[in-house]
Formats: sequence, C-alpha cells, structure tokens
Amino acid sequence: MALMTEEAVQKAWNFHRSFPCYQVTPLISLPHLAERLGIRALYLKDESYRFDLNAFKVLGGSYAMAQFIAHRLGQDISTLPYEVLTSDAIKKKLGDITFYTATDGNHGRGVAWAANTLRQKSVVFMPAGSSQARLQNILKEDADAQVTDLNYDEAVCFAYEQASKDPQGIMVQDTAWEGYEEIPGWIMQGYGTMSYEVHQQLARDGVSPTHIFVQAGVGSLAGSVQGYFAQAYTEQPPVVTVVEAAAADCLYRSVKAQQLVPVEGRLQTIMAGLACGKANTISWQILKQYSECFVSVPDWVAAKGMRVLGAPLRGDRPVISGESGAVTTGLLVTMFEQDGYRDLRETLGLQRDSVVVVFSTEGDTDPERYRRILWDGAWSSV
Repeated sequence: MALMTEEAVQKAWNFHRSFPCYQVTPLISLPHLAERLGIRALYLKDESYRFDLNAFKVLGGSYAMAQFIAHRLGQDISTLPYEVLTSDAIKKKLGDITFYTATDGNHGRGVAWAANTLRQKSVVFMPAGSSQARLQNILKEDADAQVTDLNYDEAVCFAYEQASKDPQGIMVQDTAWEGYEEIPGWIMQGYGTMSYEVHQQLARDGVSPTHIFVQAGVGSLAGSVQGYFAQAYTEQPPVVTVVEAAAADCLYRSVKAQQLVPVEGRLQTIMAGLACGKANTISWQILKQYSECFVSVPDWVAAKGMRVLGAPLRGDRPVISGESGAVTTGLLVTMFEQDGYRDLRETLGLQRDSVVVVFSTEGDTDPERYRRILWDGAWSSV
C-alpha cells in the first residue's frame, strides 16, 4: 500500500497539472439513473477528455517515463515539470531514448504521445485483431507501430525482448512481473491522478463513496484505485468491485485459486483494453487483500453499459464510453435489473443510501465499433 500514498499520488498529480493541456476530467452525476436503481447517488469519472487522447492511460505512461528520466538525471521528479522536461537542455543531457511497449491501443497511444512530446522515439507492438483506428492514432504520434500475430501477453514479452536488445531502449509497460516492477509501479502512481481528482470532486459535493466499481485487465488501474481509496477513507473505505472480461478474467480466477492463474489463448472480447491474461504482480498484492468482490462478465454487459450511458434517462448527461470504459456501468445496471444478481447486491450492501462511483476509462476509441453497438444493437443482451 506504500505505493499509493497520498504523498506519492500528489507528486504525480503535480506533475500532470504542469502540462499546458491538463484539465480535470468531469465527474458526472447521474441522478436519474441513481433513482431508477434505488441508490442515493451515482458518479461517473469521464476519462474521454484526458489530454485530448480519449482515454486515461496517458497518465501512467507519461509519469513513468518522466520518473525514468528523473532517475537517469539524478533529480526528483518535482524538479521536472513539463516546461523543464521538454526543454532543449534536458534533451541534450538525455540524448536519444526509445520507449517500447505493447498495447491494445490506449496505453500505446499515451506512450507514443509522451515520447513525441519529449522528442524521443517510441516502438509499439499491438496484439492480433487490434483495431485499425487505434493503430492509426498511435502512428499519428510518430511511433513505430504495428499489429502482430501475437496475443497481448505474447506481445508484451516480444516488446520486452526488443527493448532489451536496444542500447537506448526502455520498456514502459503497464503490468509487472518478477524483475520488472519499478516502472509499472510508477504507472500505477500516475493513474492515481484520476483517483485524486475524484476524491477532491466528491469532497466538493460533500459526499464520500460507499462503493466503487473499477475495470481490470492486468489490474494496474484497479490496484491504483483500490490502493488510493483504501487510504483516503481509512475509517470507512468504500467497497471495491473489480470487473473483468470473461475471456480474460485472470484476477477472478486467481482469487478463486488463491494464487496467480493466467488465462491463455487469443482472449477474444470486445473489451480490448481488458484482454490481458496475466495479472500485474504488484496490483495483485493490493487487490487480493482489500477488494471486496471480483466479477467476470460477458461482452454484452459492456455493450449494455455503452447504450445506457450513450442514450441516458431524460435529464442525465450523455456519456460517450467505449467497451472497456462502460463495463462497470453495464454491470451495475444489470445487477439491479436482473433478480439473479440479488445475492450479489446484498453481499455488496448496495441499498438506498449507497453512493457509487464508476470509471469510464475511455471514449469511442474504436468509432466504427461504437456505432455498431449504439446504432445497430450489436452485442445485445443474451
């Protein structure tokens, strides 16, 4: 838990807010949906506005890259705000660096954007079946990017091998394994900016969350959120539910087995950002100790969440949320609409006075698929 202290997260937030493009992303209240579900309040953190990149991932990659540079220069990151980090003097001291990563899209776009901002290079490998729209967004940041014939975890291994062969190469990956934990830890701290903002936004409304629903691929975001909020509300921490795609539910399986269990194969799911078969070892230590519930859901749950948010109840603000972004809302609504989930609702203590926070981690990062789901009803409930 020392990873996600208030001091560590504030340092990440101070770094991010030094960027000219920094703005606090909206925390949207959905009072009419909350009333329909029978809870006190529902808040959604909309990350489609983050740095004009349509997803939250840039928070982690940019902070980890800045921390790496700070350590290489022998400085504290607090001495390297945006205007210093991007200066000619720093570029001259650093020389050339190539940042390597594997991604389904959002993380790679964030790494490519940050590398481009720093006038450095990036190399991005994407798993088989990755969206061409997401690939094009990465290429627009002057990255060397390609879609491989590998699954996500294989692409991570391949990127790591390529970075190891490059004298100027550094792997910036949002998962951790034995021997590779420092950079993933920085990425989790970078994600903490989002949680820090939520904390401040809720305080301004004079409320505290009773429940948080957060999605997970490798679990870096989930561990970051869980770690931060467990310490932000020590007297009455919110109940955290971790939501995964059924095709890649490595955390769900690991909790059942009480040890890390990978998911192998192609990991076919519309939730591309969650299609990860091996859990982040750092996050796992946090999540298994503090998170109340792990839920594995099929694709139609994510599609339902997208439609609920995109075509909201009258008076609620519409939200453009992608497949990985909307899955938490989809699960929450499904839990109240279907009697088969009554036991889960009761176990979690969801009731009239509940204040629920969900994270919409991306917008329409694959616009064509978004329209198929919203306009044509693809992946309807079964």
